[in-house]
Amino acid sequence: MAASLQLNFKPFKPQFTHSISAPNKFSTRIRCSAATPSKSYTVTLLPGDGIGPEVISVARNALQLIASIEGIEFKFKEMPMGGAALDLTGVPLPEETLSAAKDSDAVLLGAIGGYKWDNNEKHLKPETGLLQLREGLKVFANLRPATVLSQLVDASTLKREVAEGVDLMVVRELTGGIYFGKPRGFGTNENGQEIGFNTEVYATYEVVLLTKVYLTTGCEPLVFLTVNLLSQIDRIARVAFETARKRRGKLCSVDKANVLEASMLWRKRVMEIASEYPDVELSHMYVDNAAMQLVRNPKQFDTIVTNNIFGDILSDEASMITGSIGMLPSASLGESGPGLFEPIHGSAPDIAGQDKANPLATLLSAAMLLKYGLGEEKAAQRIEAAVLNTLDRGYRTGDIYSAGLKLVGCKEMGEEVLKSIDSKVTAIA
Repeated sequence: MAASLQLNFKPFKPQFTHSISAPNKFSTRIRCSAATPSKSYTVTLLPGDGIGPEVISVARNALQLIASIEGIEFKFKEMPMGGAALDLTGVPLPEETLSAAKDSDAVLLGAIGGYKWDNNEKHLKPETGLLQLREGLKVFANLRPATVLSQLVDASTLKREVAEGVDLMVVRELTGGIYFGKPRGFGTNENGQEIGFNTEVYATYEVVLLTKVYLTTGCEPLVFLTVNLLSQIDRIARVAFETARKRRGKLCSVDKANVLEASMLWRKRVMEIASEYPDVELSHMYVDNAAMQLVRNPKQFDTIVTNNIFGDILSDEASMITGSIGMLPSASLGESGPGLFEPIHGSAPDIAGQDKANPLATLLSAAMLLKYGLGEEKAAQRIEAAVLNTLDRGYRTGDIYSAGLKLVGCKEMGEEVLKSIDSKVTAIA
């Protein structure tokens, strides 16, 4: 599994000193070392709502154990977000939370949302906080792997011969499209009837960056403003081509270019960027066909690149091929600064607080944090190997349970993964 999640991102690693500590139930397993940790990272934890705090607790314990094994140090900052933040501060993303996230090396999010806040105005919905966080961190590439593990083939709703061997990656553009396009809002038409409207927009550039450049001439410094135009489509296409290059060399660009002008531009730009990657096989597929093909023959896909809304939908569809949305992690990355890592499942308010959540997607998100966010490949492999070992030993939460296996809750599943990490210390040396 680890080999299918490789990218060539260079993590941005500023150093900070502030930390917030909390009691660790599994502290007896944390090794003490006479040597000072060689590296220190600040990680902002955003437990959020519903099952978020439960799964984040498991991931935190795993990261602490990994740190003691690898000789590194994590300084955790736990901050409110989503519905929890609304109840505490009146907004879904407090300024203090965004500031802490920006000042981190990486951000790990649990889940947000719940029935309690469903009827709030748009700017007071938990989901608005997530959009604001992505915008604030300037992350634009969302990577969502969907791999059918051999231990969970029978948990898939698809036939074994269809699901077995599926290993694909959805690369979703995060900053453009209908979620952010303007104009948007509510109004009335010529007949006085109420309407709601949104705009699907993609441009050959996204933002103008103004950078001050100072030149000393012997008198007073001269100030110039340099302008950089960043193409939304070009940069996500390059991430996708790089991803495909490190996987099996096949990239499928999904659009609706037979109807939508924004998709026509998308396809044009992707085809132009393809000339930079002659070693990657590029294909195109309309989104409706892609949705059908994902359940008909998912093994035909290696890497998929698509826009914001199509990626949102297709990646959730792909998750069910694997057997449960509770198994899939994601990473959201930018040009620099901290990445945002989160399971793709929601807050599951129906089972919140009942110790029924599956923490494996959050653990695998923590592995992606280590790999893509911090460049700690070996540490990431420890978590990935421990998840597989725990499944090999027959432990299952309710969403992936089959007769004859060991049904456990969120906490016990976390404990078993910690045991596997401990037992694998010499195996990955």
